[in-house]
This record gives sequence, structure tokens and C-alpha cells, in this order.
Amino acid sequence: MTDDTDAGENTPGQPAMDDEESDPLAGLAAQEGWHVDGSAARVHYSGGSDRYSIEYYAPSECTLYWKVPPEEAGETAVPVGRDTVPGPLRERVQEDLAAAGIDPAVDERSL
Repeated sequence: MTDDTDAGENTPGQPAMDDEESDPLAGLAAQEGWHVDGSAARVHYSGGSDRYSIEYYAPSECTLYWKVPPEEAGETAVPVGRDTVPGPLRERVQEDLAAAGIDPAVDERSL
């Protein structure tokens, strides 16, 4: 016996999922400051003299933090360990992930 249902269709009696529920990247794009590029989403945060770029990669379900130097320094952004990122920023990223329908625990994954 074969199953003729399309995996992308809603089952009768279930509410239809909108794009943000079915596509986590669309959910992130709806969050303030997030931009989607292919299978990843990125947001930039500044606080005091610190600047960070945070990326979420959908295929591997992980986040990566980059420390961005001041524009006048002319240096390249470098990946940084989560333990060096201010707590309030990590909390904000986890809140954005949760609001997009992504398990915020992915932010704890080691690369």
C-alpha cells in the first residue's frame, strides 16, 4: 500500500501552518534585524564598543558568533566562543530563535 499524501500538505482537521511555522528561516526573517541569505540567517548587534554578527545555519541547526572590529580598524571579523559573548546578547538570540519556532537549545551546540 502506498501513501499518496504529500508531506507538505496539512492533514484534514489540523490548522494550516503559516510560512513562519513551516520555515524557521522565514520566522527569523520576521524578527527585528535578521536577514536571510540562502539557508542561513544573520543579525548584527552593537553594544558599547562591541559589535557582533550572529549566524544561524538551518542545515546544521547551529549558531555561530563573530566579533566584528570597529569599521575604522579595517580588520576582519573573527569567530568567538559563546562564553565570550555578553549574556544579554545570548539571551536575545535565544529569544529570537524561540520566536521563530527554532529550539533555542541549538544555540548551545558545539561546533
